[in-house]
Amino acid sequence: MHFAVFFFAFALTGTTLALDNGLMRTPPMGWLAWERYRCDIDCENDPKNCISENLFMDMADRLAEDGWKELGYVYVNIDDCWSSKQRDDQGRLQPDPKRFPGGIQKLARYLHDRGLKLGIYGDMGKLTCGGYPGTPLDKIELDAQTFADWEVDMFKYDGCYSNATEQEQGYPLMSKALNATGRPIGYSCSWPAYQGGLPPKVNYTQLGEICNLWRNYGDIQDSWDSVLNIVDWFFENQDVLTPAAGPGRWNDPDMLIIGDFGLSMEQSRSQMALWAIMAAPLFMSNDLRTISSGAQSILRNKMAISINQDALGIQGRRIVKEKSGIEVFWRPLSKNASALLFFSRRTDMPYRYTTSLSKLNYTAGSYKVFNVFTDEAASLKDSTEFVVSVNPTGVVMWYVSAPAKFNLRQFYQGGTLHGRVYDDREENAIPRVFL
Repeated sequence: MHFAVFFFAFALTGTTLALDNGLMRTPPMGWLAWERYRCDIDCENDPKNCISENLFMDMADRLAEDGWKELGYVYVNIDDCWSSKQRDDQGRLQPDPKRFPGGIQKLARYLHDRGLKLGIYGDMGKLTCGGYPGTPLDKIELDAQTFADWEVDMFKYDGCYSNATEQEQGYPLMSKALNATGRPIGYSCSWPAYQGGLPPKVNYTQLGEICNLWRNYGDIQDSWDSVLNIVDWFFENQDVLTPAAGPGRWNDPDMLIIGDFGLSMEQSRSQMALWAIMAAPLFMSNDLRTISSGAQSILRNKMAISINQDALGIQGRRIVKEKSGIEVFWRPLSKNASALLFFSRRTDMPYRYTTSLSKLNYTAGSYKVFNVFTDEAASLKDSTEFVVSVNPTGVVMWYVSAPAKFNLRQFYQGGTLHGRVYDDREENAIPRVFL
């Protein structure tokens, strides 16, 4: 069977394996508290930044009033440290009464009134990672119903203080319990992150049947090194991870840290572009009340978002890894288009990278190329060599459209294309330059 036919057949038939709640046919988007605010519960001394209903209402207001919602950022997700240290008299979870005096249902309705959705956090162990009451096996049905009664729209199920046997039972049981409530609740599983992220311990077919998204790897931190560690792991294991993703079931490399403290503008564009190529959930973890205009422009980039949200739901791959520190990534998109990403691991100076579309396995023809972050556009023949100037730790990202079909055969073989290894000493005559 031709690889292109196989790939698109897989993209269509594979959707039937996804969690049967009709949710998250494209990667979910929104805002999540954890990376930026962690477990800050000191509302007396830090009232604007502590984990409280006020924080989530503030972020909801910003999403609703500042144009984020219209771009697709609709979830406002509570993470750890929201609950009381004790369950109530009926054994149910309850929010901390001082920090969430209105209760979770009132908060959910506040969001719903603004066209937004509420996500909440739990853990399979007897305690959450932050030391709050967990949702062990004997509490799964009760807590699932509690979340539904509160009108919650998404649930993240962590795995601290649980073992492999409990996880094997608990993650499918929670999926069944959430569905049984009758309320559509998106389900985020942390299961693979606690089992090393790879087969044979991780069964991605099963995950696609019970979860809408899953954390494969460790938590992101507010640093470029952390972003690189995640990117390295995902693309070094792309042969396993790429087929696992699709409409209703997504690999989750964790939050966007754009607008925080650890990334430059170049690195912020790189994270946005790489997450778009990966078909990753786009959950910002930042302060939307004070975010800079530069960070906003990256997170609001409509073309990058459209690539991320492409209806085919095919996760992209790294197709070239050069000795020069340049890497090339490719993702097939709807309407016979694709996304092409040039990424520099260099830290010295802009690097002028020479290639052609034919070398990147595009079929013969003329293509329209749109630069995602500069809005430049041009036409380009497959055989025409071009130069992209990629800044240190930066990216150049293209949306490529053409009438011709793409050759997917090499896309599934992994590694560098045609066995080609770049030589820094190569110098070729370049008839056309596209920046």
